[in-house]
Amino acid sequence: MRVRVSDINDFDQPVGHLVPGWTARTRPAARPMAGRWCRLEPLDPARHADDLYRANRADEQGRMWTYLPYGPFDNLISYRAWLEGVAGREDPMFFAIIDGHGRSVGVASFLRIDPSAGTIEVGHLAFSPAVQATTAATEAMALMMRTVFVELGYRRYEWKCDSLNAASRRAAQRFGFVYEGTFRQAVVVKGRNRDTAWFSITDADWPRLAAAYDCWLAPDNFDAEGRQRLALSKLTLPDAPPTP
Repeated sequence: MRVRVSDINDFDQPVGHLVPGWTARTRPAARPMAGRWCRLEPLDPARHADDLYRANRADEQGRMWTYLPYGPFDNLISYRAWLEGVAGREDPMFFAIIDGHGRSVGVASFLRIDPSAGTIEVGHLAFSPAVQATTAATEAMALMMRTVFVELGYRRYEWKCDSLNAASRRAAQRFGFVYEGTFRQAVVVKGRNRDTAWFSITDADWPRLAAAYDCWLAPDNFDAEGRQRLALSKLTLPDAPPTP
């Protein structure tokens, strides 16, 4: 079914198509999200700080912090203080990513939440080496996406990153986000200019992506050594234009 881009009003002007029955959505709740390979828990410094700091320290060069507006952290005290400053907020709403061994290995958040427009962003992604490029990392993104579109009924899910962050741009497209453009000189981060690349998924994209994630995360997509048989990008990229 082809979705109309616009209608024509009484003045022969193009206007956006009607959204029948639209009402403001509810805000996400700070509650766990559980999957087969991982779960997300509302960030709690008392429970998660030690594991997260230990996992982050495995990145000895601090590469995971290059494009984030904070970090790296020199010690557990400073990292715990940062966690205490962001935990419990409604926006951004932070979650700890827990792996199959019960260890806290990463952080993610919902932010720029706009219930009236039905838009929400995923961000503050700080994946330690223990979760980078793992099934748990992908499932964490799928769980958050499913919450946004299925449980909350939002219309738009956003991903933004430094335009120079090639790894983040590749990840966005692998996860099914579509590149929309770059905001030049958007912000200053750590004293440097940042042009921000914008990506999105809409509710019209979600049914196809839901099927892609279900297929990729199925146990039979992995061999005895845990290697994928079918790449997620093969399931999510065909309909998405490439990033310039």
